[in-house]
Amino acid sequence: MYKIIRFFLFQFDPEKVHYFTAKMLNLTLKIPGMKSIWKSMYSVKDDRLEKELFGLKFKNPVGLAAGFDKNASMFNDLAHCGFGFIEIGTVTPKSQEGNPKPRLFRLKEDKAIINRMGFNNNGVNEAVENLKIRKTDIIIGGNIGKMTNSSADQYIDDYSENFKKLHPYVDYFVVNVSCPNVGSMATLQDKDFQIELLEALKEINNLQSKQKPILLKIAPDLNEIQLDEVIEIVQQTKIDGVIASNTSVSREGLKATENQLNEIGNGGVSGSPVKDRSTEVIRYLAEKSNKAFPIIGVGGINSGEDALEKINAGADLVQIFTGFIYEGPALIKKINKAILAEKK
Repeated sequence: MYKIIRFFLFQFDPEKVHYFTAKMLNLTLKIPGMKSIWKSMYSVKDDRLEKELFGLKFKNPVGLAAGFDKNASMFNDLAHCGFGFIEIGTVTPKSQEGNPKPRLFRLKEDKAIINRMGFNNNGVNEAVENLKIRKTDIIIGGNIGKMTNSSADQYIDDYSENFKKLHPYVDYFVVNVSCPNVGSMATLQDKDFQIELLEALKEINNLQSKQKPILLKIAPDLNEIQLDEVIEIVQQTKIDGVIASNTSVSREGLKATENQLNEIGNGGVSGSPVKDRSTEVIRYLAEKSNKAFPIIGVGGINSGEDALEKINAGADLVQIFTGFIYEGPALIKKINKAILAEKK
């Protein structure tokens, strides 16, 4: 059924389709009894799926990655799709339009997406107002970033402002320093700067009555030396974990033609083409650190088998994004059933 719906949706501009489907989901769930029907179709409830991690209890290990619900305007509806957790954002201190359109492109043959959105969102204040209208007990993560035009000496202030304002309303934080679509990100890749940033956020966290877990989101394009630095950063700052991984700037192995890629231009690739590299990063971090910290695995998950591959490589939880677009909400159920089948 979803494949038929997808066929029609894929005839239109990806960014417009995103907002259209969000509206349609909202309207559908307003039909009496539809929330129960939706949950019965897509949710899997089983105690064996529950996972306790960094002080939080996840109903199941399948989450929605950041980027889908940038403004925290959809999570109440998306919670009916069977997710164990949803990550909102990336959020910035003020509203910003992001990069010029078009900036979101489908690579259908690759089951992939190229995006250069550029942290487009309505700002942290709107996200907070939306989070106040929370109607679900699903775990919510807050993915935070910097303003595109901020200078290097303002970066920590940007992240800190997001952190302070979101703190009462999210269950964990993700520090996004790996987006390839935002200008002047080079400083954020520096080990010493990341330590300084994370220590600043930890200091704010320690002043709160209840501390929230802090995770670092990394790119799949890091080499082994850089991955070793990630392990050192986690050990030194004692943050709670890592999300591996974000989108990739690599164009290796794509079925899309060179002409197609030239026409699209720059941007981060997500979906099937990053599956193997993302899994390699997870495995390297898990083995090299002797599984010293939790890892959330994301990148190219289009089936239950793909998710199990991430988990067997060392991921404690998984997130989907592009797979959700290509496979629909049934993917969450398929992943959870595959995890249960492995437990037998």
